[in-house]
Amino acid sequence: MGTSVKVTPLGGVYNENPLSYLVSIDGFNFLIDCGWNDLFDPSLLQPLSRVASTIDAVLLSHPDTLHLGALPYAMKQFGISAPVYSTEPVYKLGLLTMYDQYLSRKQASEFDLFTLDDIDSAFQNVTRLTYSQNYHLSGKGEGIVIAPHAAGHLLGSTVWKITKDGEDVIYAVDFNRRKEKHLNGTVLESFVRPAVLITDAYNALNNQPPKQQKQRDKDFVDTISKTLEAGGNVLLPVDTAGRVLELLLVLEEHWSLKSFNFPIFFLTCVASSTMDYVKSFLEWMSDAIAKSFETSRDNAFLLKHVTLLISKNELVKAPDGPKIVLASMAILEAGFSHDIFVQWAADVKNLVLFTERGQFGTLTRVLQADPPPKAVKVTMSRRVPLVGKELIAYEDEQSRLKKEEYLKASLMKEEESKASYVPDINSSDPMVIDTNNKHHSVDGLGQHGSGYRDILIDGFMPSSTSVAPMFPFYENTSDWDDFGEVINPDDYVIKDEDMDQAAMHIGGDMDGKLDEGSASLILDTTPSKVITNELTILVHGSAEATEHLKQHCLKHVCPHVYAPQIEETIDVTSDLCAYKVQLSEKLMSNVLFKKLGDYEIAWVDAEVGKTENDMLSLLPISTPAPPHKSVVVGDLKMADFKQFLASKGVKVEFAGGALRCGEYVTLRKVGFASQKGGGSGTQQIIIEGPSCEDYYKIRDYLYSQFYLL
Repeated sequence: MGTSVKVTPLGGVYNENPLSYLVSIDGFNFLIDCGWNDLFDPSLLQPLSRVASTIDAVLLSHPDTLHLGALPYAMKQFGISAPVYSTEPVYKLGLLTMYDQYLSRKQASEFDLFTLDDIDSAFQNVTRLTYSQNYHLSGKGEGIVIAPHAAGHLLGSTVWKITKDGEDVIYAVDFNRRKEKHLNGTVLESFVRPAVLITDAYNALNNQPPKQQKQRDKDFVDTISKTLEAGGNVLLPVDTAGRVLELLLVLEEHWSLKSFNFPIFFLTCVASSTMDYVKSFLEWMSDAIAKSFETSRDNAFLLKHVTLLISKNELVKAPDGPKIVLASMAILEAGFSHDIFVQWAADVKNLVLFTERGQFGTLTRVLQADPPPKAVKVTMSRRVPLVGKELIAYEDEQSRLKKEEYLKASLMKEEESKASYVPDINSSDPMVIDTNNKHHSVDGLGQHGSGYRDILIDGFMPSSTSVAPMFPFYENTSDWDDFGEVINPDDYVIKDEDMDQAAMHIGGDMDGKLDEGSASLILDTTPSKVITNELTILVHGSAEATEHLKQHCLKHVCPHVYAPQIEETIDVTSDLCAYKVQLSEKLMSNVLFKKLGDYEIAWVDAEVGKTENDMLSLLPISTPAPPHKSVVVGDLKMADFKQFLASKGVKVEFAGGALRCGEYVTLRKVGFASQKGGGSGTQQIIIEGPSCEDYYKIRDYLYSQFYLL
């Protein structure tokens, strides 16, 4: 049998709930993504709680709540202690996302599912990898190699490739094929025939024709500018550090080109820290941004028209007049966007512009599904200072708790002191009095009487048998994080108010279609191609979208497509057999290697035998090797070959899918390895032209790109 592969969804199947999947490879259990929704519903994590003890490693693909939001809670409550792997941006921006989630909720509620300490603890041991870095696991995971590749959706977002015995498992969700301002597209299409492909059906029913980036950005800015010029404000509910980066660059560019004077504010609890980190991640961004920095040292995220804010008070102090505010959270259920929405929604001149589909069950999704004008009930919560009897009662309670904690700590220290003190009854040091000896003479007690004992120490170092006298010392155990000392936010209580809006007008069409005048820009692209593979597993999408993509794949892509339910285990073990053999010294001594890129290759004629340890081994054949057909090894890329010919002085250009070399010779590729049904196909390079000097010269150049075995 081949490598054993089993997939068990723990969430995010046949719905748009958070993503979390258990992938077992030869008994080694990967938890790929550990997501939670922005409502933080603990019931969604029940399947995860039942397998938490079996998890050997955690892979994170995106720095947002849907992909990593449950990590702090799961590590604290479920006892997950497995190593975590991600890219550097996913680690840093994911950490800030969770900070923002906690701080936004703590300002208006008694949020206690996790704390800032829990977040720090969950992220402190994350192993950060770079794109295309092959990381070899050890111990139980010996032989397994993991590698992150660009997904193109969020900064640092990842398509995970897991390899064991030559078979690849690809996890590719929420990827983006289009090249954008701050990100290149995904590299998913570069993978050839993975054994298993796990992908999502989130946009399977999004049949709208994709717009060119310039047109998309123009429609986006035009919608905003119309509202501003009419005297209204624009609110964009956004995530903390995800798609908002693309929006900021779009706005920054158009404000520079059109010289708009309307202020732009980016408001989250961690806005400043977010931009500081983003400025240092240029190598993870698009080629255009990296090239601009290399040539002119111009950092695209040195935003001149965007003001960063971390509190609502800073926005209140801003000058009156039309403005744009990009505020978290995107769901409108919490955070600064919630408060601004309540403040602005009643004015018909204002615009609330959604740039992505809202999570199910949130206010954003309600407004998108049934746009205003209509009445919407919104619950407002805020913290107010305690006064009078409430304040006195609170202070008394805190004083009592502190006394109990102090007493408990004192008793623990005393017990530890007694446990660590072991008297040496054989000590001959006359200058040390054993304080545990209950039979001292009256003379030995000194002038203090029976209630005290003196400790006399000869020299500077106390004996191990004595209790050294010292003044009380209490260590400062205050908690600190990246923002300073952690304060206690429990000095406030909550007052809830219900606010009925008689009429809320939100500009634009909220049905998610990109037609003229639309106010909803779904910036993510629909996956239009599924990589040819042996087995495909569909996750994360509505039931209708999942079934639609499943039928499409069965008909056009491959015959083995699965869409499992939550906690349903799918065994997708390959029928291929893998064997490990040892290359004997006698065989290797006669092998001639040829270097091919980073590898060395050779043709070997051998027979299978066994070593003394009963292990399979390749041995030299006892009879003369039979002749074999010549094997051409190499993968020619026409673009690279074009540059090679140009360096040799050959006039070359692409024309009609072929490479024109000089006046008479043409090269073309046929039979790509992308045929339907999973076949690898036969790749051929055809050279056409008359028998002339140029023909033979081009042919020799072509042969030089390959190795003949």
